Amino acid sequence: MRIAHTVSSLVNRSAGPTYSVPSLARAQASLGTEVFLHSLDGTPKFGRDGLEDVRHERDYKSVPGIGRLGFSRSMHNIIIRGSYDVVHTHGLWLIPNNYFPKDTLFVVSPRGMLTTVALEFSPWKKRIASLLFQDRTLRAAKFFQATALSEYEDVRNYGLMQPVAVVPNGIDIPVIGEHSDVSERRRVVSIGRIHRKKGLDRLIAAWTEIEKRYPEWDLEIIGPNEQDHRSELEALTRKLDLERVKFSDALHDKEKTDVLSSAELFILPSLSENFGISVAESLAAAVPVIATKGAPWEGLEKERCGWWVGHRPSDLAGALAQALALPKSELRAMGMRGRRWMQVEFSWGGIANMTLQAYLWALGRGDKPDFVYVD
Repeated sequence: MRIAHTVSSLVNRSAGPTYSVPSLARAQASLGTEVFLHSLDGTPKFGRDGLEDVRHERDYKSVPGIGRLGFSRSMHNIIIRGSYDVVHTHGLWLIPNNYFPKDTLFVVSPRGMLTTVALEFSPWKKRIASLLFQDRTLRAAKFFQATALSEYEDVRNYGLMQPVAVVPNGIDIPVIGEHSDVSERRRVVSIGRIHRKKGLDRLIAAWTEIEKRYPEWDLEIIGPNEQDHRSELEALTRKLDLERVKFSDALHDKEKTDVLSSAELFILPSLSENFGISVAESLAAAVPVIATKGAPWEGLEKERCGWWVGHRPSDLAGALAQALALPKSELRAMGMRGRRWMQVEFSWGGIANMTLQAYLWALGRGDKPDFVYVD
């Protein structure tokens, strides 16, 4: 089977697809398929074990507005002429997500871009894109891949009735050491894009109820600053007279894993997530998690490795108060339960096998998997 994955860009290292799309492609290639990964900009990083990473030039990149849409004749021509069995695109609203041959199995992963919250950002631009190209492409998809049941519902709410395969992202399980008890300071961390949809203003408001009650704990918000939202949050922190909220730039790879492993609690206050890879990364590092119901992580409570709460500051403050009152040993035990959960259900090999089953079914070469919804 020849598979082409397309995504607009893999340059932003803090974006979820930059991790999850190449990881899926590599895992599929390791199962014996021929996999190509097509995106714009940057330098190829993957070119072994059956995976070919192809980076394409962006046309009109110096033209304001037009350049950001991602026109690329190079990418278009290779996708159209590539003789692929499957073209699987990741994301919406940009031109590269709309390149596919008419006689090829075309699969769309919305990557959280059909949630109500996501559609409310730049709505007029998305309405124009819908009319010009995006709705036509969505109707052409043979099936959608959603990362959670909530994203399946987003697909249906948008009026799309094709089959939906619910397949979560996978996660790499890092090697971790023992937590140290040397430091007197204890940390709650939130890692991800510093963007308005991440609900970080609500987290800071919640921290006002926590800071004086738990003086040994600090809150650290880590990630790239988008639309200068960090300045707004720093101003809010000063206004609320908070002393133990720290902001740090984005971290990646080992630095990120080290920070997670040294924390005792992770919190995701996001308003909307199709998956929330940072939750999986934290659990894989044996760190318990508080996540809002904007992310599909109800399993945190079932697996006894965290809290799944509402978006209000009072909801976040209540969960924080419960977590910070626990002994270190109980937080560690919760983290280890989360790590075992990731090992059992979120390995990349298993996730890749699920996607291949869905492709084969859609191609008429296999039975319908039970994770594919046709209603």
